[in-house]
Amino acid sequence: MSRLRGLDPLRATALLFIAAGLILIVSFFYVTSQSVAAQHRLDQEWKTQVTVPQGNPSLPPASMQHPVNGMDFAISIPKLHYFAAVKEGISSTVLYDGPGHYPQTPWPGDPGTVGVAAHNVYWIDFPKLVPGDEVDLQLADGMQLKYQVTTNKLLDPDQTSEWTTVLGQQGAPDEVTVVTCDGEFNSSTHEYSERRVVQAVRVG
Repeated sequence: MSRLRGLDPLRATALLFIAAGLILIVSFFYVTSQSVAAQHRLDQEWKTQVTVPQGNPSLPPASMQHPVNGMDFAISIPKLHYFAAVKEGISSTVLYDGPGHYPQTPWPGDPGTVGVAAHNVYWIDFPKLVPGDEVDLQLADGMQLKYQVTTNKLLDPDQTSEWTTVLGQQGAPDEVTVVTCDGEFNSSTHEYSERRVVQAVRVG
């Protein structure tokens, strides 16, 4: 502090702002690294306990439609080299470690739209997905469900009618909808201005 007293107020203020900025950057990268490490542990645990069967059944058994060790299923997107174990729920605690399953949406393989809330698009290149790209969901018994991207669009978080359409199709064909934050970040509300919605329909 004695050095700061010898500085003019403008320069001292600038140095304080720089120091505060450096602290914020370091803390941001620390929290991010902790999140990535937690997701990596979940993914490794999933891969260790899941064995892919030789013959893939057409429907997942009812006994598999519940969380196993806190994980519901896994999602992979070959084009983006993305793989992640998916937990139940979409609270901030759940999404801190990785993607979560919207509790009000069906289980993979059941009729309707499986909803997945995923990481922010600045970490994953979801904007690169186009119609025809593959999205896979894997259950705890190793069964793999394949989906094909049909739409990739941005939505306003307050467009309730649109959200009912993308997440409320309980009687529709088997689909998966992945929702991530996108757009501008508001530092006061800690919210992003838009949501990226990737929809895919089951194939095969």
